[in-house]
Amino acid sequence: MSAFASFRRGSEIDSEWCDAGLVIIDLSARIVAAESSYSQPQPEGEVCYHDGTKLTDVSVPYRLPADWLFVSSVEAHRWACDRHRLQRAEKLLLDARMVLYGSALLEFVVKFGVARLGKSPERTDDVTEAQLAQEITRTHATWLMTPRDDLRGRSPREVLLEKQDFIDFDLHTRSLQWTFQGEGPPCLAPDTFAYRHAGFGTHEWVVYYDMVRHLLWRATELDCLDVDGALSSLEQVKDAWLETGDGEYEGKVPAIIIDNERRRLPQAMSAAEMIIDDDCDLCRMSALEAEMGFGPAFWHLDGSHMDDGFAFSPCVTLEEWEAENRRREEFSREFERDWEERQQRLGRGEANDDDETGDDDETDDDVETADDGENANDGEMAN
Repeated sequence: MSAFASFRRGSEIDSEWCDAGLVIIDLSARIVAAESSYSQPQPEGEVCYHDGTKLTDVSVPYRLPADWLFVSSVEAHRWACDRHRLQRAEKLLLDARMVLYGSALLEFVVKFGVARLGKSPERTDDVTEAQLAQEITRTHATWLMTPRDDLRGRSPREVLLEKQDFIDFDLHTRSLQWTFQGEGPPCLAPDTFAYRHAGFGTHEWVVYYDMVRHLLWRATELDCLDVDGALSSLEQVKDAWLETGDGEYEGKVPAIIIDNERRRLPQAMSAAEMIIDDDCDLCRMSALEAEMGFGPAFWHLDGSHMDDGFAFSPCVTLEEWEAENRRREEFSREFERDWEERQQRLGRGEANDDDETGDDDETDDDVETADDGENANDGEMAN
């Protein structure tokens, strides 16, 4: 039976209350209007999972995209619906991925490569790899930060970060649901609006960074000034990298990482993948728990290898990035002060606070230790 079997069709909104009120869910305008004597829908919260026959005890958090409007009357819906439908129709005409992955990107990269090829042989030969890396970083930042007409006056960076928090939250809630239910959650179908117009989460933000960086390095290897030939060559390089990743991401395919995030499918890890370090007790314990069915672990990209600088940070605004840097610097200064004080106390033969147990009767059995396993990859593991 359809989930909407109890609904009835109509060209006009019936504003007569039924039971305790009425709710209008306008999908085309993305408006929820509710007149109720006991409840008020919200854009964020949690619902109990329904297994098809009954509600379960599993609570699933949800959050709607920021462009949904919640109003408290039918009248408010009437005056807002036309404006919201027009705004949404305008958004539907823009496919940002066609710009970010298409000819606009390749033309920018080829222009960089041809410009370098056009330099005098002496200058080109004298450039060290470190200098070239700096040049590539500046060029990459220019691509991300420059507003474009084909993105309606926004920069690629603005588009990439616009819905990152929302996508990350959605992927996180699907991970929770998988953990609670013991099976993977339903995914978005490729023909749905949410998939076709999905924003960019952290996974795609990181993969996109690596792809652009890879293309810029390959552009330095161009051996001709034929722009059309260079475009065709870099198109093949881009497609090949998306399908293989050159062994990055612990063997995972970049295109599949992106697609899984768009479908809201968490990247589950096998028990073997959890053992990052053979000498890590925590890794072995997590792998054993997964084999015993105590819940999956999930693989994430965090961008820890990306260049410093505002252009490559996940901070939406420069002010946010500067504030984050101040917090990091203050933490480092405090850590260094504490470390210096500790070293001075040790030099004087004094006991440190962290060397004192606080319990003279404590035995060896009361102390638990665990080896820390360092993950040398960009992926993270989370139960």
